Amino acid sequence: MRSKVALLRASYWAGAVADVGVGVLTLVPSRMGETEFRYPMGLAAAVMFGWALLLIWADRRPLERRGVLLPTIFVILGLLSAGLYAVASGIFPIARIVPTSILGAALIALMGFSYLEAGKIEDPSV
Repeated sequence: MRSKVALLRASYWAGAVADVGVGVLTLVPSRMGETEFRYPMGLAAAVMFGWALLLIWADRRPLERRGVLLPTIFVILGLLSAGLYAVASGIFPIARIVPTSILGAALIALMGFSYLEAGKIEDPSV
């Protein structure tokens, strides 16, 4: 059981670290592009930092709050979809989204697996 909880906690922290990393990159002026993109990019960074805090909060009671992983997976799927749209629209070359897509897929796999495994624990009070 401890390994399942450790996997769950690793999911929270991997997501939180990724959120902070993306949030910081979103605030880098050279990545923010045109002036009209700076405000929405700042909003996106705020959401990323907030989601990181949500995942850290979930880590405080990993079994009780494992449900946080489900909307997190949904958000990652949305981010991956936005990246695919950007490539399909010609906004970005595919090479620009490959690293984040790999990271996103790995996070989805980790979070999904740890969520399912934690659900197999019969006594969540331990």
